[in-house]
Amino acid sequence: MNIKLQLKEIQVYIVGHTPPGVDDREVGASGLAEQHNARYLQIVRQYADMIRGQFFGHWHSDTFRIIYNDNDEPVSWIMVTPSITPYRVVGPNNPGLRLYKFDNDTGQIVDYAQYYLNLPEANLGKRANWRLEYNLKEHYELNEVTAASLHDLADRFTQPRHNAFVRYYEANRVSLPREVEEIWGCGGALNGLCALQHYCAVTRLTTRAYSNCVSSYASALASAAARSPSSGSTRLILIIAILIFRR
Repeated sequence: MNIKLQLKEIQVYIVGHTPPGVDDREVGASGLAEQHNARYLQIVRQYADMIRGQFFGHWHSDTFRIIYNDNDEPVSWIMVTPSITPYRVVGPNNPGLRLYKFDNDTGQIVDYAQYYLNLPEANLGKRANWRLEYNLKEHYELNEVTAASLHDLADRFTQPRHNAFVRYYEANRVSLPREVEEIWGCGGALNGLCALQHYCAVTRLTTRAYSNCVSSYASALASAAARSPSSGSTRLILIIAILIFRR
């Protein structure tokens, strides 16, 4: 990006295939080389004021990412759209198609409508019936689509007795039937370690930051579990999880 673009106050969308950060399903696998990932994040931080949205795919899942500045303030967001292709190495998904709504004057994204195809039903009936799966703001109870609002949404993933992650996890798999999801998923929407994996993928966009996020939160959970009378099995699960995330 050239500094002249910023001086002209041009507003841009960034559209690409492979996003920065790590795969939310494949335990921290990255799609970009480390130096390219770091350079991309640096550019976005520098020009965050002129970037109206970032749109990627590649992971075949419905998710998002948040980019923070050096003061850990959310400054930009990335939407990762599910694929029409149902195949995926680490787990399938229903086909998905998304329509964004934006403000003509400001270029700001104001909402999107996510559609999906129930693939088992389509195969059985020999007919494709695309349905509205959800609208972003209604589904996640957002007032606006900003880096700050999505940061708050991600924070709710790890809050007890909050349904934000349940809603996210269903969308992440594009309403995959539960019997299929149980084979490929990370333990389900009520699994704390599963929520942690996705939270760290959404908010930590380097492999090192992701690994540190998982380890530090898991250690905190382990400390809390150690004070519980029934902590033995919990500690064992957390230790196994830490080893998996660090491999």
